[in-house]
Amino acid sequence: MQDYLQLKYRLDDPNLVSVIDDLPLWSAPFGLKLLDMVKLKKNIQVLDIGSGTGFPIIELSQRLGNTCKVYGIDPWKEAVDRIRFKIKIWKISNVEMIEGKAEKMPFENNFFDLIVSNNGINNIDDEIRVYQEVTRVSKTGCQLVITVNLQDSMKEFYTIYEKILKDIGRQEEIEKLHEHIFSKRKPLDHSKRLIHLAGFDILDIYEDKFKLQFTDGTTMFNHFLIQIGFLESWKAILKEEDLEKIFKKLEEELNIYSLRKNELSLTIPWVSIDCMKKT
Repeated sequence: MQDYLQLKYRLDDPNLVSVIDDLPLWSAPFGLKLLDMVKLKKNIQVLDIGSGTGFPIIELSQRLGNTCKVYGIDPWKEAVDRIRFKIKIWKISNVEMIEGKAEKMPFENNFFDLIVSNNGINNIDDEIRVYQEVTRVSKTGCQLVITVNLQDSMKEFYTIYEKILKDIGRQEEIEKLHEHIFSKRKPLDHSKRLIHLAGFDILDIYEDKFKLQFTDGTTMFNHFLIQIGFLESWKAILKEEDLEKIFKKLEEELNIYSLRKNELSLTIPWVSIDCMKKT
């Protein structure tokens, strides 16, 4: 009897329920296109850079099957532990997670046939060093598929934020705001340049966008995704003594904008890039 015919899951198992939500709101639009671009092959070594809490590495590993070995690397210990727990519950045997930084990978030269990163590389501090490592650990002909969200992400929010800072003469904070945007959301030409410097040809670029929609600014600030993923970096732009006053004004302006537009809709433009290491 095949192994999969012997597996039984209980839907009342709290461990199973806790890991069944494997398609996060933020990473799903990027990750689904990444999966479309991956060329599935047997007997290959695969790397996922910035695995987060498990999407799309767990899905990719299951699509590839047990002739392939999939490695994930991420410095976030709790997320790595979470993935390890998920693959234990799901009984997945072809994934190995490494807690570490992509700037210094514990792999041999010319090791991987496929490397993916779902909105990961662009959020690493030293992108140049990461691409140097990607070059080192990839075989000739290795496929590289990355997704990145672009510099106009949440433009509706940042436009209002910058106007408030401009109105009260906070030039230093405006510069910090621009630095923050660039540090997390690079222009497409920036990513293309680093990919070419790493020795990869770009085969295809898919551009798209989605929207994060809220009833108003108050609702947005209270949303878990915003609180865990964005709010602290928005606050860090300001001096402590200005924090409460400016955020009160920001919330008010976002609510006025939402009333005028009948919602607060934040646009997220992004790309998925399919590459191959030059022969």
